Amino acid sequence: MHPDIRHITPLDRLLSIIDHGLKASTRGTTGASPAGRAMPTADGAGPGPAVGTPASRHSAGLMRVNHAGEVAAQALYHGQALVARDPEVRAFMLAAAREEDDHLKWCAERLRALGSRPSVLDPVWYAGSLALGALAGLGGDAVSLGFITETERQVEGHLDEHLARLPAEDAPSRAVLEQMRSDEIAHGANARSRGAAALPAPIRWLMRLTAKLMTASAYWI
Repeated sequence: MHPDIRHITPLDRLLSIIDHGLKASTRGTTGASPAGRAMPTADGAGPGPAVGTPASRHSAGLMRVNHAGEVAAQALYHGQALVARDPEVRAFMLAAAREEDDHLKWCAERLRALGSRPSVLDPVWYAGSLALGALAGLGGDAVSLGFITETERQVEGHLDEHLARLPAEDAPSRAVLEQMRSDEIAHGANARSRGAAALPAPIRWLMRLTAKLMTASAYWI
């Protein structure tokens, strides 16, 4: 082996995931690092609703939910990558997690612009989703990919709902959510093309219930 090439062990991956988790679950409270991609913008649009108005508080609640969702999404991908059998599937999970990191930073930036903050429960969402992702991954790569497909399908519907509820004057947040929606659709399609298995109805129901719990709490807390 070349002396500069270091074998990546499962412990290395676990430590890396813990590091990612600490950063993801505190992003927006400890300062932002630059996103991999520039934040989407709406051509000719204003800065959005003025801070302190009902519109800005409503936008902030929605973006706080989306920020929490991106924390959970990263954790799911990291948990699944940790136990993935196929190196190509693991690489796909980690690449998708990097795109989710862009989403996370964009949501954090919008929250700051709206004079608000992320959910204080973000570390809880990360820990729970990491365990859930690893559990799904233990079922095999096909099941893990099926979990992604269903997750992204539900996230697409969730983003459609938020785009409908977002104040009309908040064009900056709308541009972010529209790009996030496009990325999530691509993640789901990619997972299906890799052989995702269909999940049983009780699992899909439990996923929806968990998402509703996070959505209801993150809007306020």
